[in-house]
Amino acid sequence: MKTMMNSLTSMEMFEEKKKNNQIVVFVFSANWCPDCMFIKPFMPKLIEKYSDYEFIYVDRDQYIDLCQQLNVLGIPSFVAFKNNEECGRFVSKLRKTEAQIDEFLASLK
Repeated sequence: MKTMMNSLTSMEMFEEKKKNNQIVVFVFSANWCPDCMFIKPFMPKLIEKYSDYEFIYVDRDQYIDLCQQLNVLGIPSFVAFKNNEECGRFVSKLRKTEAQIDEFLASLK
């Protein structure tokens, strides 16, 4: 999934991106996660559909402190920011369907 979007490279990048005046969706994932692999086939279609959003891949293992700070306890999970404020979250330990992720992304508009 990393190849579909930019990856978070530092906490400074996180702080900068969340200040953006467009919606930035942080996608928390890991390459060992079966539920993350489940969403991989349909994520390109959703990224294209919501091309006015910026999607940032966050490796859960690399940013465990950020996950704790944002209360991201399960993956894949999505946390959206705009103008330095959280504007939406779809966080749970459950497998997410294409329809559920689509509905979440649509709710951010």
